[in-house]
Amino acid sequence: MVVLKGVPALLSPELLYALARMGHGDEIGLGIPQLLEAVLKLLPLDTYVEIPAAVMELVPSDQTRGLQTPVWKQYESLLHQAGCTKPLEKVERFAFYERAKKAFAVVATGETALYGSIILKKGVLGPNDLL
Repeated sequence: MVVLKGVPALLSPELLYALARMGHGDEIGLGIPQLLEAVLKLLPLDTYVEIPAAVMELVPSDQTRGLQTPVWKQYESLLHQAGCTKPLEKVERFAFYERAKKAFAVVATGETALYGSIILKKGVLGPNDLL
């Protein structure tokens, strides 16, 4: 448990360490909206890429049957609150797996939402963020 002012309790010491060690352009995969909200309080998103947040695209059979992904709306809302107005990137299933393998860190959560995993690309802090 983290016992520091201003640090969300959902962020373990190991996760804080991983976030601190990440460099510009490194990626982290995670699930669960509450954890995403906590991470976005500390992690600047990359503004130099077209889309800094990605989810796995629905496989064709799920697209055909019209599977809904309500968790994506939550993610987009949280990203918007964090200043990211770009839509989520949809990445083909196996390409998403490969990208997750290359991520700087992967956070295992108890997320049960279908297509609930998300990959974030870390950016840099701007001059106003350092005040």
